[in-house]
Amino acid sequence: MLRVAVVGSGPSGCYTAQNLVQLDPTVSVDVLDRLPCPYGLVRYGVAPDHEKIKSLQGNLRTVLEHERVRFLGGVRVGSGPGELPVERLRQLYHAVVYCFGAASDRRLGIPGEELPGCWSATDFVAWYSAHPDAVDAGFVRDARSAVVIGVGNVAVDVARMLARGAAELSPTDMPQAALTALAASGIRDVHVVGRRGPSQARFTTKELRELGGLPDTEVLVDPDELALDPGYADPSALPAVQRRNVEVLRGWGGAGGRGAGRSIWLRFFLRPVELLDDGGRVGAVLFERTEPDGRGGVRGTGRYETVEAQLVLRSVGYRGVPLDGLPFDEETGTVPHAAGRIVEGCFSAPGEYVAGWIKRGPTGVIGSNRPDAKETVLSLLEDAPVLLRRQVPEDPVAELRAAGIEPVQWTGWQAIERAEAALGARLGRSVVKLADWDSLLEAARTVS
Repeated sequence: MLRVAVVGSGPSGCYTAQNLVQLDPTVSVDVLDRLPCPYGLVRYGVAPDHEKIKSLQGNLRTVLEHERVRFLGGVRVGSGPGELPVERLRQLYHAVVYCFGAASDRRLGIPGEELPGCWSATDFVAWYSAHPDAVDAGFVRDARSAVVIGVGNVAVDVARMLARGAAELSPTDMPQAALTALAASGIRDVHVVGRRGPSQARFTTKELRELGGLPDTEVLVDPDELALDPGYADPSALPAVQRRNVEVLRGWGGAGGRGAGRSIWLRFFLRPVELLDDGGRVGAVLFERTEPDGRGGVRGTGRYETVEAQLVLRSVGYRGVPLDGLPFDEETGTVPHAAGRIVEGCFSAPGEYVAGWIKRGPTGVIGSNRPDAKETVLSLLEDAPVLLRRQVPEDPVAELRAAGIEPVQWTGWQAIERAEAALGARLGRSVVKLADWDSLLEAARTVS
């Protein structure tokens, strides 16, 4: 039997496991994750009010409950204390597929970025999504105005979370501490800012339209900024999504002034150049006005604008991080590969593979992981005759325990689910996520 380890239980890891068991009737798959909970960014990255997307957990659950798939949470792969080295993992399985995503965020690279009050959107999302590594940094405490730098779906998500009230957040699985903080927030203005024009924004139309349906919130757009974009005047040549986005923004161009409790400002052609200090923390963002350069980019105009902000969230993309024992391309933030086979120098070593963002970079939507995973699995199964020549342990879990690693298996995850349902019931809500390592691991140990 071909024994495969898949490192990462998000969509790319689950789709990899699914392809393996569908295409080979004898393969056995262990899906490893450093967290005691499965589903990756579907659990810890999808906004809590996006129930339809979060329902994808049901599809991933079906994969992890397959008779030849086993979930092993709490297994950290790396070179630190309590971690399983890559070299040891290679010895436990015929093949290993790394699907650990892009865990870091891109920086702005401007003065003042280290000031208190400036965070990555990744940190903010982790906090309101109950990621156990997240810290309660007082994101919204004493803030009146927020600036979100970036115009993708994550930027729209965090703007929406900043504008929602307790009535809309309470039915979600958001942790109680985050809900309490956001419900008490004094933020009244949220500025979502892009350095280019509306026709080049990366958000989807559905996400954009949601902003217009938030209670007691108005969306404000400057018609003069929209008009700077050549694609705004004549959107007929734009791709369908960008064309629909422009149509939505055009409908908001002359709106505003309704006296709503909160305002979301969608700003374009502004490039951040400095975060300004106010008493030892961020107090404003200095932007340079940009304009189209005629080649699809923008150039600075030498004109500047200051926007007040006690909270700044940068949402300018994710980036992969290296894992000791694997090659890494610093420029692309990915592991070099050929059709999913990890490549070091000019050689590929059968037995090590990648799928998902660490393979192709942080691009695409959840469904993009399906064909990506299939390509990798086809390469792996093509190598199977060579891989099966290696001797591997009958049950790697015994080897993990011998190394001091006690995996959280599927029954442990089910115990966490029961604990989260019980917590929600005590709080008069639905399911409420456990937000720290101790609570998750304690719940996982209460297997009935």
